[in-house]
Amino acid sequence: MNLAAWQDLAHRDPFEAASTLLQRLSALPPAQRRAIVSWQLDAAALAAAFARQTARPGPLSGVPYFAKDLFPVRGVPLHAGSGFLAEIRPVPTQDSALITDLAGCGAVLTGTAHLHEFAYGLTGDNPHWGNVDIPGKPGRTPGGSSSGSAALVAAGVVPLALGTDTGGSVRVPAAYCGLFGFRTTPGARWISDAFPLAPGFDTAGWFTRSAEDMLQVKTALLGAAPTERLPRGVYLGFEGWAEADPGIAAAVDAAARRFAPAADAATREQLIRGFVGSTDTYATLQSIEAYGVHADWLDRYRDRYGSEVWQRLDRGRRWTDAERDQALVKQTTLRLLWTSFFLTYDYLVLPATPFAAPLPEQRTVANRQRILTLTTPASVGGLPVLTVPVPLPDGLSTGLQIIVNHPGSPVIDWALRQAGAEPR
Repeated sequence: MNLAAWQDLAHRDPFEAASTLLQRLSALPPAQRRAIVSWQLDAAALAAAFARQTARPGPLSGVPYFAKDLFPVRGVPLHAGSGFLAEIRPVPTQDSALITDLAGCGAVLTGTAHLHEFAYGLTGDNPHWGNVDIPGKPGRTPGGSSSGSAALVAAGVVPLALGTDTGGSVRVPAAYCGLFGFRTTPGARWISDAFPLAPGFDTAGWFTRSAEDMLQVKTALLGAAPTERLPRGVYLGFEGWAEADPGIAAAVDAAARRFAPAADAATREQLIRGFVGSTDTYATLQSIEAYGVHADWLDRYRDRYGSEVWQRLDRGRRWTDAERDQALVKQTTLRLLWTSFFLTYDYLVLPATPFAAPLPEQRTVANRQRILTLTTPASVGGLPVLTVPVPLPDGLSTGLQIIVNHPGSPVIDWALRQAGAEPR
């Protein structure tokens, strides 16, 4: 069911809408429900929420959604994928800004979704709550850290879910799950009150199953952005800077033709030269910020963290001043490259992932680095990104990143219309 179908059902019969949603949720295997759902409304409260929200006019009136369990919900413990955070922090006393704005649009908050522990990972693996799979594809990660949110939309439980994206946590799950994803910008109001991973890089975002639904949500939250002229953009494929699995490059290249021509040689060379090193820059600066968030807890609660996440946080206090300064210089250089690029072009198209959703044995450090090679240029640049899914012949998927210079860029509306409105 798309947004329009949910709205129609909710306005006709709020109780049936609640029953339908809970039936879809109960169809998930029990272990997956535990791994995916952090908190949810019960049947009576959900029906009441549908009735309340359909009584108020709004562009998303009656649309149910889940929020990643980083966005505060009044009266609901916030876990952030952790096994101990809710024990040491008070229960939120007010909703986050994004949840408040969605309520004003008439959307129905259904529950919150688990994530990779403290949002510090690109898989849906979590030692405290369980590992999330792509619905219908056991063993295949939906990607992280917004794993629960993406899985709920992919399963058709809800047509909309909130995520966050620091180094790819909307883009990668959207690509793996065949969804549309949108990340906004660091420092914005919608992310400022969420539990942070690295505040200078964190962004709010969301998932839908179709271009039509994404355009409806984007317009409701950010307004329409009509295109007064054909936007100008280019595509930078894998060749010369990023390694792709067989078949991925061909699929992504073919899909990209719908949105942009290949970059000319000079632009290609300039971008590749500028992007080299962005992964190391991101790893240094982001982990320093992440350590700052956890500095008071990291040693005191060491045995309560998953070992992988603890090690990633721990390295944030081990960079030298010279390494930090070098990363800051590279960040400035890359941002100047983006500024120069946007003087000529309106958007850049990049691959979103170098492979489809991996199995457990494929979730290696080397493969994590391959993903970050593609995602960190926009992360270090602090730029908004629309992810468009790219189906693969084997039933899995990857995606395209359409990188713009502002969340309200008319390129987003144009690209969604280019992508079409058919559910993926």
